[in-house]
Amino acid sequence: MDGRLDSENADSESRTARRRLPPKERRAQIVDEAVRFFAEVGLEGNTRQLAKRLGVTQSLLFNYFATKDELLEAVYEKVYLDRLSPDWPDRLTDRTTPLRSRLLAFYTEYSGLIFERDWMRIFMSSGLAGAVLNRRYLMHLGDVILRPVLAETEALAKGETRPTMEDIWNLHGGIVYIGIRTHIYGMPEPEDPETVIAQSIDKYLLYFGIGPED
Repeated sequence: MDGRLDSENADSESRTARRRLPPKERRAQIVDEAVRFFAEVGLEGNTRQLAKRLGVTQSLLFNYFATKDELLEAVYEKVYLDRLSPDWPDRLTDRTTPLRSRLLAFYTEYSGLIFERDWMRIFMSSGLAGAVLNRRYLMHLGDVILRPVLAETEALAKGETRPTMEDIWNLHGGIVYIGIRTHIYGMPEPEDPETVIAQSIDKYLLYFGIGPED
């Protein structure tokens, strides 16, 4: 009996500690757990289940996010937008550095941020569910990263073959697939992902006659 009372008291103290979290920390805690939750169960997971995982009431959850869509917006910012460094567009268009070096630096950093389980699972489940999160992200990625890369490729391309957005998507998609095959299909990751990324970039540039120092 005493053991059960001790357990109940400990649970009560734990709940009290959770209630005392400052609002900013509580919100961050909810978003972090929501990322893990939706990565595991998909976007169809409901807020009641999430609240249970957090050990809080659903009403407390709605104190911070009035609707599930509002919570998903916070997840979108955390998973997608916060991982896009604001200086990448400038670095990708800095013509004092060879294009190969710019692309290699970008994709090495970018893959390091997205080649992880939660990002990949949310990205895939969101796409399969027809959610707007992926479309918004890919449109944003196209505007701030891929179109600038296309312009830089066009400026250096030699010969009659001109680069298109389809070429850029092929490069980007091939590199992202390294993470998909690992975290979605459970296939082994390349021993040296950076070498595989470099080979993809070299093939892309070679197709347009762009050398490593261009």
